[in-house]
Amino acid sequence: MKDSAFLKEMEEASKEQISSCYQCYRCTIGCPVVSRMDLKPHMVIRYIILGEREKVLSSKTIWTCLQCITCSVRCPNDIDIAHVFDTARKLSIKEEMASNRDTWLFDSLFLESVKKHGRLNEIEAILKYKLAKKDLFSDTKMGMDMFLKGRIGIMPHNIKDRKGMGRIFENLKEGTGRDR
Repeated sequence: MKDSAFLKEMEEASKEQISSCYQCYRCTIGCPVVSRMDLKPHMVIRYIILGEREKVLSSKTIWTCLQCITCSVRCPNDIDIAHVFDTARKLSIKEEMASNRDTWLFDSLFLESVKKHGRLNEIEAILKYKLAKKDLFSDTKMGMDMFLKGRIGIMPHNIKDRKGMGRIFENLKEGTGRDR
């Protein structure tokens, strides 16, 4: 079912002129993970323009996107497509249409750890993720191997200016961290 307000909503939320896309396919041609997507990047943009809310918000594509911004850099109309996909992810979660909540959960826990310590505390993030998934032991062997090889430490390695890191996150939350 088409939603005529979807384009306007996405343009306002992302602050991107999505309607200026003329389907040159440069975003799709440059995408390093396009083969893993159910909808190609240019198709997602087209579906937004056409008001295909459900197709966009339930697609795997917005979750497969690596946020490498290759698509955004290649766009001749300066549409930050990666940011549009991130905006779609947020709306997808809000409307409970997400095809891959695991990615959102992991990303949230990752950023929570970086905000707290200034860098990722692998053990803390992994344990919180595994607890949330109610799957504590499926990766035990791999986790032990990584620990024994020194790839994961037990204690966090905090940066000196953790308050400064907190300010960065607050600026992003308030919208002052983006050049918009």
